[in-house]
Amino acid sequence: MGGFFGAASEHDCVTDVFFGTDYHSHLGTRRGGMAAYSPDKGFQRALHSIENSPFRTKFENDVTTMRGKLCIGCICDSDPQPIMMRSKQGLFAVCSVGIVQNAKELIEELLEGGSPSFETMSSGNINSGDLIMTLISQKGSLVEGIRYAQQKVIGTMNIVILTEDGIICARDKNGRLPIIIGKRDDGYCCSMESFAFQKLGYYTHKELKAGEIVKLTAKSCETLSPGVDEDLKICSFMWTYYGYPNAVYEGVTVETMRTRNGEIMAENDIKAGRLPDVDYVCGVPDSGTPHAIGYANRSGIPFARPFIKYTPTWPRSFMPTSQSLRNQVAKMKLIPVHELIEGKRLLFVDDSIVRGTQMRETVEFLYENGAKEVHMRSACPPIMYGCKYLNFSRSTSEMELIARQVIDAFEGAEGMKYLDEYSDSETERGRRLRDEICRRLKLTSLEFQSLPGTVKAIGLPQCNLCTYCWDGKE
Repeated sequence: MGGFFGAASEHDCVTDVFFGTDYHSHLGTRRGGMAAYSPDKGFQRALHSIENSPFRTKFENDVTTMRGKLCIGCICDSDPQPIMMRSKQGLFAVCSVGIVQNAKELIEELLEGGSPSFETMSSGNINSGDLIMTLISQKGSLVEGIRYAQQKVIGTMNIVILTEDGIICARDKNGRLPIIIGKRDDGYCCSMESFAFQKLGYYTHKELKAGEIVKLTAKSCETLSPGVDEDLKICSFMWTYYGYPNAVYEGVTVETMRTRNGEIMAENDIKAGRLPDVDYVCGVPDSGTPHAIGYANRSGIPFARPFIKYTPTWPRSFMPTSQSLRNQVAKMKLIPVHELIEGKRLLFVDDSIVRGTQMRETVEFLYENGAKEVHMRSACPPIMYGCKYLNFSRSTSEMELIARQVIDAFEGAEGMKYLDEYSDSETERGRRLRDEICRRLKLTSLEFQSLPGTVKAIGLPQCNLCTYCWDGKE
């Protein structure tokens, strides 16, 4: 996925953006970038790969040479950003976060309509920021162009544009990703994570509405185009998986939601008579841990950490480019606490079950270290559809999803008619799905959080949440 941070200040703000962008490192692992503007130095830009080292280590030298009272930064898993672009509206630096599903069609349309060419990356793909800015430049003003691009793009489009006199922020038309504005005595900032600016002395000024466009200067946060609350469809996974624990979206704190979610799962198991007799409730680190704490609090079963992730050397298991090396690093990170595993019956809570590959390895690791039973609870419903808005899963096909694999094995294409039943543990199909995943992953028992339970834990109306990966509803 990705995230961005920007600041407009009466003083040089490059250091603020360096630290604010670094606080988005949990949202992206491939590329980082910064751009600043000052009247004497003009636009300055730095781009680096962050696949093998953290953002801060790659940009700490750039911070000493860049200058500006206007600055933006970005971390992402896709295209190098920010891009620099000149159009009839001027010279800009642009960051975008999201996914353009209809990029090929839009590129062909623009080429046929008179756009002479696009710069391509070594992969042959067009930088999504280049495509978005080309769409924006079709209109007479940035606001009109952003509105036009928002309507043309199928997918998700959060953008921040650095100009010579301010920073323009535009939240996705359906608000699937957040943008929060911070305020300090000497200026404003924009961020996709609210906590990213708190340590820098900013306080929350406002959260942009779905589709809202604002311009930031050192003196003001001006709404250029209002948003619409009714259009909000924020990604539910921002709470379940993506978000950092102390992030706040639409007034709901991630850690609070996860703890409440675990409590609801425990209540469901108690009511259904399926609360297992186990020694400990445990979380699969890191995002599964607060879900597990909530489950333990409500069930009365002690919470424990039977294995710890060793992160000082390898903070992210997917940093190496080699898949075999990534797998080896993932194994190396899991350090067992033997007295909490050997001979013990354990119930783990994980944030989600996608392909099941990593979970299978974790379960095998636990049995190898003497676990007697391994029960699993997923903190969200079975994932039935690949995300087409945020690239949540790296699966290239929905048939890589373990739930869809099982359903296909049972009923083939006919099973598509009964996905709702398979999601529901109270149906025959739902129980078959859980039993088969148990068999494949060698689990003692398995249950998923229900969609109503997830919605209740978040606390927002379901009509304002994107739940596409679970129910296929747009």
